[in-house]
Amino acid sequence: METQLNEHDKKNYFQVKSQLNWDQYFMLQAMIASFKSKDPSTKVGAVIVDKNNHQVTMGYNGFVSGIDESKLPWGKDQSASLEHQKYAYVVHAETNAILHSSQDLEGTRAYVTLFPCHECAKLIASSKVSEVIFLSDKYHCTEGNRIAKRIFDLAGIKYRQLEMTSDITGNLNQHMGQLLAEL
Repeated sequence: METQLNEHDKKNYFQVKSQLNWDQYFMLQAMIASFKSKDPSTKVGAVIVDKNNHQVTMGYNGFVSGIDESKLPWGKDQSASLEHQKYAYVVHAETNAILHSSQDLEGTRAYVTLFPCHECAKLIASSKVSEVIFLSDKYHCTEGNRIAKRIFDLAGIKYRQLEMTSDITGNLNQHMGQLLAEL
C-alpha cells in the first residue's frame, strides 16, 4: 500500500543524480590511492571492485612491505646496475591490490591509473579479473605493453581507456574546497 502524501510533505521528494558514474568514481579512488606512492616519477593507483560496485581492494606502487626504504634507490637511471635502480624493488599498484585482497577476485573490475605492465597482466589474468579500466596508456608502443594486451586478449579480459574530463576534476576540486571550508 502506497502512502499518500500531502502537498507540504511532497516538498522533500525530488529527483537527484550523482555527479559521477561508477567508472569515474572508482578511477578517482585509484587516483587518490596513487597519491600515497612515494615514487618520485611514476605514481600509480589501483582499485578492484566486484560486480555490485563494492571496493574489494586497492593498492599503489611502492617498495616491498616491511623493509627499510632508506636503503633502497628511487632512481631509474638504467646506466646503473638493476641492483641500484628502483625497478628491482618496486611492487606495482595492481600487484599490491591483488596481494592485499582478502577475497577471491574472479569477475571483478580493476581500475588503474596506468595500463598494467606484462608482469601485472599475468597476475590480473591469474586472479580472474574480468575487466581492466585504465586512465593512461603512456607505454602503448612498448613490447611489454603489447605482451600485456596479448595476455588480456588470450585470457578474455576486456580492457578500455577511461577519459576523465576536466569538468569532473573541476567539480572534485570545488567539492573538496567546500568540504575544507566547512571544517
